[in-house]
Amino acid sequence: MRRGWKMALSGGLRCCRRVLSWVPVLVIVLVVLWSYYAYVFELCLVTVLSPAEKVVYLILYHAIFVFFTWTYWKSIFTLPQQPNQKFHLSYTDKERYENEERPEVQKQMLVDMAKKLPVYTRTGSGAVRFCDRCHLIKPDRCHHCSVCAMCVLKMDHHCPWVNNCIGFSNYKFFLQFLAYSVLYCLYIATTVFSYFIKYWRGELPSVRSKFHVLFLLFVACMFFVSLVILFGYHCWLVSRNKTTLEAFCTPVFTSGPEKNGFNLGFIKNIQQVFGDKKKFWLIPIGSSPGDGHSFPMRSMNESQNPLLANEEPWEDNEDDNQDYPEGSSSLAVETET
Repeated sequence: MRRGWKMALSGGLRCCRRVLSWVPVLVIVLVVLWSYYAYVFELCLVTVLSPAEKVVYLILYHAIFVFFTWTYWKSIFTLPQQPNQKFHLSYTDKERYENEERPEVQKQMLVDMAKKLPVYTRTGSGAVRFCDRCHLIKPDRCHHCSVCAMCVLKMDHHCPWVNNCIGFSNYKFFLQFLAYSVLYCLYIATTVFSYFIKYWRGELPSVRSKFHVLFLLFVACMFFVSLVILFGYHCWLVSRNKTTLEAFCTPVFTSGPEKNGFNLGFIKNIQQVFGDKKKFWLIPIGSSPGDGHSFPMRSMNESQNPLLANEEPWEDNEDDNQDYPEGSSSLAVETET
C-alpha cells in the first residue's frame, strides 16, 4: 500500500514538473503576442499616420516575424536525437557488465565493445564514456541530459526557454532563432524610437497607444541586450566548432585532452552546423552534415592541412563524467554528462 502511494506521488511530481517546464515558453509566447499587438495595431495602425510608412513597416515586420516564430517553433518541437541501437549494450553484454563486480574488468569490457564503434573520446581518466542510465557507450560529443532523461547526440545544453535539449538535431534552428530574435528586437527598437521621442516630448496625444509604444521600446531593448550577448557567445562556439559543454570541459581523446580537437578551420566549422549549401543557411530546414554519431576531427584534418598543427595546444580540464547543474545558456541550463 505504502509503495503504491510512493509511486503515485512520484508520478504526480513528474507530471507537475512537465507542466511547469512549459512556463518559460508560455512567458515568451505571451510577450511575443503582446509585442505583435502593440506593434501592428497600436503603433502602425493607430500611431503612424503616413500610409506609405505603415505599409513598409508592416511588410518588413511580418517578414522578420515569420522567420522568428518559425525558428522558435523548430527549436521547441524538433526532438533531440538519441544514439542508435549499435551503441546500446546487448542484453547479454548488459547482463555480463552488471553481474561483474570488479571495476577493472568492467572497464576492459567497455574497451573491447568500443573497439567495434567509431568512438574516439574518453573520460578524464581515459576510460570509455559509458552511460549507466541509458546503458550505452556514448558516441563522441554525446551527453546524458538529466532533464530529458536520455543521451543526446552532440548535446550543447538544455534550454528552459524552448523546453528542449539543444543538440545535433536542432542546434542550427536554435542559432537561427537567436539571430532572428536579435533582428526582431533591433527592428522594433529602431522603428519605434522616433515615436517614443514624440510621445516623450508631448508631440503626440496621450492616448492608450502611448503606454504600448513606450513599453515596447523598453522590452525590445532589454531583450536585445541579453540576446545579442548569447548569440555572440554561440557564434564564437560555432567558429571554434565547440559545444557549450566542450567550452567548459575539455574533450579527452584516445591521445589525450585537446581543446581544439574538433576545430577544422573557420569555414568548415560553420559548415558543420549549417551545411555546405549556403542557400539553406538562413532557412530553418535540416542541413547539418553527418548523422550526429561521429565527427571529423582536427587530428585527421592535419594530414591534409599541416598549418593546423602550428596552433598552440589548450590546457587540460576535468573529467568528462561530471554532472552539469541547471541554468540557461545566457542565463544557465541544466545538463548532465
